[in-house]
Formats: sequence, C-alpha cells, structure tokens
Amino acid sequence: MTAYRTLPTLTQLRHLIAVAENGHFGRAAEACFITQSSLSASIKELEAMLGRVLVERTRRSVMMTPLGLDVVTRARGVVTDVGDIVDLVSASGDVLSGPLRLGVIPTIAPFLLPRVMPLVRDTHPGLKLYLREDQTGRLLNGLAGGELDVLLLAFPYSLEGLETEIFAEDPFWVAFPDGHWCAGRERLTVADLRAEELMLLGEGHCLREHALAVSGGKGGGTKGPAAGEFQASSLHTLVQMVDNGLGLTLLPKMAIDAGIIRGTKVQVRPLAGKASSRQVGFAWRASSPGKADFQRLAGFFRDELATPLPPRRKGTGETA
Repeated sequence: MTAYRTLPTLTQLRHLIAVAENGHFGRAAEACFITQSSLSASIKELEAMLGRVLVERTRRSVMMTPLGLDVVTRARGVVTDVGDIVDLVSASGDVLSGPLRLGVIPTIAPFLLPRVMPLVRDTHPGLKLYLREDQTGRLLNGLAGGELDVLLLAFPYSLEGLETEIFAEDPFWVAFPDGHWCAGRERLTVADLRAEELMLLGEGHCLREHALAVSGGKGGGTKGPAAGEFQASSLHTLVQMVDNGLGLTLLPKMAIDAGIIRGTKVQVRPLAGKASSRQVGFAWRASSPGKADFQRLAGFFRDELATPLPPRRKGTGETA
C-alpha cells in the first residue's frame, strides 16, 4: 500500500513567498489579505510539516534561511504552474471570458483604463477583470509568482522570459509654469533644456528611468537637463509642483490627453527627438495559455488610441 506524504498547500506556499518578497510579516500579511497572526501560524505549520526552519526571525527583522530561499524559488514555480492549469481550462472557453488578473503601472492606469475598459466590458460581459496598480518591479514579481496573468506596462524594460504585445507609442511633452520661456517655442529639444532641472517621479517608477533616458541621463550636463532633487510619488503631484513654479517635468502625452493639466496654468510643448517617447503594451509569461486573450485585449487599446479625442477647449497650454 502506497504511503502518502503530507504536502504543503498552495496557500502556505503563497504565504512563504509573500514573506520572502516583503521581508516583514506585517507587510506580507497585508499582501495576502490576512491577519499577521494567521500568516505567522501558516508559516509555522509549514515549517513543522517539513521539519526545517525556513524563516529566521528576530525582534527587528525577518530573513529567509538558505533552505528557505531555495524553497521559495521552487514554490514560485509550483504556484505559477498551478495557475497556468486553471488558465488553460479557462482559455478553452470564449476569448476574454472568466477571471483575468491585470497588473498596471500608475503612470498608465488612471489615464488609459477609463477610456478602454467600458468598451471591453460591454463587448465581453463574461470577463471578470481584477486590477492591481503598482510599480513595475512588484508587478513582475506578482506575474512570476502566478498572482497576476498579464501586465500593462511601459517599455523599454528588461523582461526576460516574457512575451509582449506593444500597441502604442506615448510621446513625452515638456510641462512648465505659466510665463516660462518655453512658451515661446512650438517644440522643444533636449538641448533646449540643458540649463534646466527636471522634477521626476521617485525611484522604482519606470517613468523616471524613461524620462532620464530621454533627457540625457541622470547627470544631465551639456546635452540635456539634470534630474532635480525633488522626487514625486505621482504625476499629479508633479503637475502641482510645476503649477506652483517650482520647475519643469516631462509628461507622457497619454496623461495630457486625459486632462492631467486641466484646471492648472501648466503649459506643455512636445519634445522633439528620435527617442522622445515610451512604448505601451502588455507582457505575460511565455508559458501562459492566455495569449489569444491578451492580444485581443491589446487590440481594444490599440483601436482606442488610434481614435482622436474630442477637441480640447482653449487655455490648456497645448499646441497642435
């Protein structure tokens, strides 16, 4: 008679992954939507079942043991594979039906999703969309761990082992205060801005790296502007800082089209140059069976961005 071993549950593995990613029981519990005591009990049960310590606990820190790190690596693969099994079954039905977990970065979510998702829901009422807004690095961890199915990101970005579908170019525009000398130009170049400092998003936002790449790098210098010391947590904060005359920034055209400068005196001009834009698209695991769904979804976004928005009222500071 075959003896069956007691095996870890997927829930226990997800909890262990969350502890490894967050380095803190409280934050890991929040990420798993459970109490800290429940998460701690789950990890202790897992360790008791395996007979080995996976998490080293002190009063001030939480660290994975070497064995714990190896288990987390395997656990990510297990959770992802099980998620792909569920996706495979779901994919056997209609395109864009059933649950879909979409991760999206904050420099895209509020400006693009409201334009596209109503049409997606009307066309595919059977789709149950779950959204998570976060920075690119954390979204990629969620995708690798099977917590997310597909990501809506800005490129270029290193995405080893993932498939992508780019559907749009999103040009950068220069945003400046009312009365600034930039208002006298129809278009601006990086060289025009070499004496300026740019206010940018904080570390971890891919738009910061894209803006630095467009403007000539972290040091600025003779070719373009330097990055200022101020770092914002959102594009809306940057716009308010510009509106108060504290400096310049770069805004994606997508955000301007969505009205991010509406109600302010901020002026904008297009930034000329070969590399003055970011790309927007989807990324997913190469093993995912949902490729047809993701490409169909990308089609909605591509079609929407190809449709001109209604004319804007005068006073936005935007030039044709």
